[in-house]
Amino acid sequence: MVSTLSSALEIVARTDPGMVRRHNEDAVFANPNQGFVILADGMGGYNAGEVASGMATMLLSTELETAFSAKPPHAIDSETGKTFAHRCILDKVALTNSAIHNAAESQPQYAGMGTTLVAALFYDNQVTVAHIGDSRLYRLRGEEFSAITRDHSLLQEQIDSGMILAEDAKYSQNKNLVTRALGVDPEVETEIHDYAVQPGDIYLLCSDGLNDMVEDEEIQITVQMLAANLELAATQLIQMANDNGGRDNVSVILVKVLSEFPATRGWWSKLLAWFR
Repeated sequence: MVSTLSSALEIVARTDPGMVRRHNEDAVFANPNQGFVILADGMGGYNAGEVASGMATMLLSTELETAFSAKPPHAIDSETGKTFAHRCILDKVALTNSAIHNAAESQPQYAGMGTTLVAALFYDNQVTVAHIGDSRLYRLRGEEFSAITRDHSLLQEQIDSGMILAEDAKYSQNKNLVTRALGVDPEVETEIHDYAVQPGDIYLLCSDGLNDMVEDEEIQITVQMLAANLELAATQLIQMANDNGGRDNVSVILVKVLSEFPATRGWWSKLLAWFR
């Protein structure tokens, strides 16, 4: 395992309240050295969404930083046969969910608060993506721009069942009704998957304040045109959302893969890998 991923990944994180909301209930976090990013879009009463998203990013990031400092994410978990990254993320998200839920239950001003979550951990030439709700992760690879995550929302369920055509989804009244959220219930199901990473890939995490305001095609063109300047790309994406109305908070995290980042293994692990 390399000691830092900051030379292999370029990361830019931005969040903006938008043009309508007085408070920013989104939160973003990036750890370039350990190669993970987190984005949360809070929901709830006055200030409660801000508390939920803030708790999500801070608690989860602290737990992951501690865990991955003690054990590398590529290590194989003996109980599940999957990477330590998988088990760790699922465990730490569950812990974070409980903390937010308990705060909502014990403090009346936070009753009903919750947050979406999308997190990406880069290690050993792959990325593990975990998400809850309708915040998204897109990947730009060459000319192909695609959503890696699938929304946990009533609208997505209606599209999947054929009740609504995908092209008509933007006009739906159910656009922002999520079917999963962090902190709302005592337990939550986290969707988690692994994907191979290639140098040149650009990953975009965003809250719905971006993709509700800007078409995917426009997002793709912007990221492609400004791929050499992620700072400007992030600024431009937020500006586009605000120019189109900015009805919600808007957050973006851009991650560009600059080079390969294979894990450094001991001689025994290398020997086992050679015989496989």
